[in-house]
Amino acid sequence: MLRNRYWSKTKAEKIIQDKHPALPAEKLHMDLQKNDHLLRIIFAGCSDVVFRPLEIGGREKALLIYIDGLVDDIMLDECVIKPLMACLPSHQTSKENILDFLKNQLIANGQVNSAAEFSKLEQTILKGHAAICIEGQKDALLVGVSGGKTRSVEQPSTENTVRGARDSFTEILRTNTSLIRRRIRSSRLKFDMTTVGDLAQTDVAIAYISGIVDEFTLQEIKMRIEKIKTEAILESGYIEQLIEERTFSPFPQFLVTERPDYVVSGLLQGQVAIVTDGSPFVICAPMTFWGFLQTGEDYYERVVYANFIRLIRLLFAMISLLLPSLYVALTTFHQQMIPTNLLLSIAAAREGVPFPALVEAIIMEITFEGLREAGERLPKQIGQAVSIVGGLVVGQAAVEAGIVSAPMVIVVSLTGIASFTIPRYNFGLAFRLLRFPLILFAGMFGLYGIAVGLLIILVHLSGLSSFGVPYLFPTAPYSFRVLKDTFFRAPLWTLFFTSQPNKRTLRKEGSK
Repeated sequence: MLRNRYWSKTKAEKIIQDKHPALPAEKLHMDLQKNDHLLRIIFAGCSDVVFRPLEIGGREKALLIYIDGLVDDIMLDECVIKPLMACLPSHQTSKENILDFLKNQLIANGQVNSAAEFSKLEQTILKGHAAICIEGQKDALLVGVSGGKTRSVEQPSTENTVRGARDSFTEILRTNTSLIRRRIRSSRLKFDMTTVGDLAQTDVAIAYISGIVDEFTLQEIKMRIEKIKTEAILESGYIEQLIEERTFSPFPQFLVTERPDYVVSGLLQGQVAIVTDGSPFVICAPMTFWGFLQTGEDYYERVVYANFIRLIRLLFAMISLLLPSLYVALTTFHQQMIPTNLLLSIAAAREGVPFPALVEAIIMEITFEGLREAGERLPKQIGQAVSIVGGLVVGQAAVEAGIVSAPMVIVVSLTGIASFTIPRYNFGLAFRLLRFPLILFAGMFGLYGIAVGLLIILVHLSGLSSFGVPYLFPTAPYSFRVLKDTFFRAPLWTLFFTSQPNKRTLRKEGSK
């Protein structure tokens, strides 16, 4: 679907270009009939484009062009069509000043611009604006009446809210920027607009707070987005993959969220948010390893509760990564480390199992991942039933048939439950993926293999960065000032919401 970053027009696209003589930056003509003809060539085959001839005040011929479904019909009728057609001759002005008269006195709309080129006219119409071409005028009026059927602001569907705001982003860019603006009512909050995609022309807003954001990070993100060469951006995940530094790293380098309060919190800490039109997910950068294990509820609840939950989350994150490999290593190579009574129970349960612990663990992990994926892809009502019933039935049947042992079912089930405590879905995928090589290392080399696997992961994390910020900050490099909001959270009155490092912060910490 996507082409490479150094994309050039194909032969078929050049043929389309030749069939549309008005596509280059050609000026509009004063002859309304010729403009009508060229616009119909540009939008040939577009059945949703409406060409509405009308007369302004019964005297001036005009042509209204808009896309059905992308405009607000009520706003179009009340602010554009009715004023134009009901304009009395006594209110008319000369032909030379008719555009100023319509823009400043007649059309009751906050967004009224003009265009003199067919290319700009085409792009603006495709964004949901209405265009008005008038006989004898070389400019066309562009009226912002975009609307149509859109999804309203609802509760987050992928990030459950225990305490906090219950609104989430939608697929409309301006709705998403307004949700951020409502929380930061300051002129220092900036939204730099750009367009990505040669064919789809997707609007992208780069949000940041002037004076807090690191300029190096901001300019780097802008430069990478400008270098994207592709036909279309259908979701914010396209941008995430096209501008990330380490493509093949299992660990994400961006925060992906549909909650406005998470984005606002990141902006206040110096992050840059990328809002994509057509996507309810906003991506924020830079991010660190520890930031993926934190949630908004950590700051909404009192410090004692927040630290207890954060400790549980860290513990279960390690369980989700290491528990199956530890079980395989202990039962295969290090039986002496297991208490005698527990070892006898495990041996009795595995007596009739035909597979070694390594194969048994891989089979169960793959089965559990398959059940989880099936539950996510099926309709919500059916998916929950498949996950629960499938897990119970398959697990019980496998134990009774002697294919797997009961302790292995318990280990895999506990591992799956632990993985659900990781608050970020894309970060949890890294733990689910790394679980398999650790199981293989444990089955071949025991605890030594697990240690080697963890060392490889640690070396990779130490060399990973997100737009110049070390991934393991503030533990490596060490920063005591930021460390008070890493493993545990200090009381809220001691935090100044500036824990996101920048180049200046890293230089100061390194000099110490």
